[in-house]
Amino acid sequence: MHGGGPEVTPGKPLADTYTKEDLETLGVGIGNLERHIQNAKKFGLKVIVGVNQFASDSPAELELVRSRSIEAGADAAVVSNHWALGGAGAKALAEAVVATCEGESSFKFLYDLDLPIAEKISIIAKEIYRADGIELSELAKSQVELYEKQGYGNLPICMAKTQYSFSHDPKLKGTPDGFTVPIRAVRLSAGAGFLYPLLGDMQTMPGLSTRPGFWEVGLDEETGRVIGLF
Repeated sequence: MHGGGPEVTPGKPLADTYTKEDLETLGVGIGNLERHIQNAKKFGLKVIVGVNQFASDSPAELELVRSRSIEAGADAAVVSNHWALGGAGAKALAEAVVATCEGESSFKFLYDLDLPIAEKISIIAKEIYRADGIELSELAKSQVELYEKQGYGNLPICMAKTQYSFSHDPKLKGTPDGFTVPIRAVRLSAGAGFLYPLLGDMQTMPGLSTRPGFWEVGLDEETGRVIGLF
């Protein structure tokens, strides 16, 4: 995990690091949260951190996350105990969201939309991921050239990458920097209005058909059996 703790494996008990107070490991891992806060602020957004409280969390751990979030630039950071108390446990967080969101939005893009596609991708990699730069494959280069010729060069960028790291490599935890981001391909979503580069080995879900599968599912009135599932 981002604090250097043991791997979490589905089906296996959590290590003591995650069930007992460990301010040292938590403190290191918060560095990842701090970077997310800093990144969000670059878009002119207000940032609210909701700290999920569970039975194994100590007051010191909860306060460490809350205080470090504020120090990193969050507009609000509130401990929420809806796990134990339901809606009542989330009331303070909800009130903080309402109070923080009052006023006009100052959202801005990280880049000028009219910049070349490769330059916009590079800005994201450097500013958000803290990479040294990007490396486009030959396929990505040809796709970028085609899109710009077709008039799609001014579309915003939506990066397709692993959610487990700021980098393209899911094994790089915490707050990595100084790496080069490989761009395997760049795809166009003309209808939605954006371009999405594929970073490293990242895969995307296949698109849905125009006729959903549920249209083929029915009930045989004579036998009462469901038909069309397979």
